Amino acid sequence: MKKVLAIGMAGFFLVVGVIIGGAYFQYSNSEIALRNQIGAQQKSNEAVFDNTWKIIKQQSGVADSYKDAFKEIYPALMEGRYGNERGGALLSFIQESNPTFDTSLYQKLSNSVEAQRTIFTREQQKLIDLAREHENMIKQFPSGVFLARRSHIDIVVVTSVKTEEVFRTKQENI
Repeated sequence: MKKVLAIGMAGFFLVVGVIIGGAYFQYSNSEIALRNQIGAQQKSNEAVFDNTWKIIKQQSGVADSYKDAFKEIYPALMEGRYGNERGGALLSFIQESNPTFDTSLYQKLSNSVEAQRTIFTREQQKLIDLAREHENMIKQFPSGVFLARRSHIDIVVVTSVKTEEVFRTKQENI
């Protein structure tokens, strides 16, 4: 009888040990996967930010080049067209169709800035949510029991001096 009880107790502890060990490995692997996902999202944010500024820089470079080229050729064009040979530049200017400065490049640049910043904000929100999920995992029961020694993950959220000042002072003075 004692032998059966000892075998039963050993079996019970073995099952409990397997359950506890399985839970530990499950929570540990989940935490490692989440930690890796946060690191990957941080890198993704850097890539999106880099891409945002490259798009804006390239498009604004095109717009600036267009503006500078227009600024250079317009006076020469007007001088050539409206010298004194036609009896008055103002009347000729009004009667003719003249080159106009196309602002569509600036509209495209404005749209790109808005779209890229929206994408970047969305990516940062994903990172923040992943960090929240990680904090929950290492602090809540029962996972917190197994993950109590795991470290907090510091994420980088890109913001502005203006935003930091508003949150520090709790005031926005527009």
